[in-house]
Amino acid sequence: MSLSEQEVFARLRENAFHVLGLRPTCTRMEVERAGQKLLAMLELGLAEAAHYDTPLGQLPRTAETVRAAMATLRQPQARLLHALWAQLPAQGPAPLAARPETEPWSEALVRLGWRRRT
Repeated sequence: MSLSEQEVFARLRENAFHVLGLRPTCTRMEVERAGQKLLAMLELGLAEAAHYDTPLGQLPRTAETVRAAMATLRQPQARLLHALWAQLPAQGPAPLAARPETEPWSEALVRLGWRRRT
């Protein structure tokens, strides 16, 4: 099965673990606690609950996204799928200034055992 770029981005954006700020190893009780805590924080309008980190950067968090994430993680098959996608670190890409000036994958062949041309 091949996913389109839009489907990949949607799975990263809507990952229930990222929405709740949890690791895939969390328990069902931790899911419920985190969800209830976030819902209360959103209700109070606390800024720290307004966004969540994803591999695509920060995204806005709403009560609806929290409820949907909690419901998703209650389903064993859906939880497994979200756990697989949550393996990517929940942080945005490095800023352009922090990226190396070399071309992408410049060290790939060396790491695979090929020798550099001198």
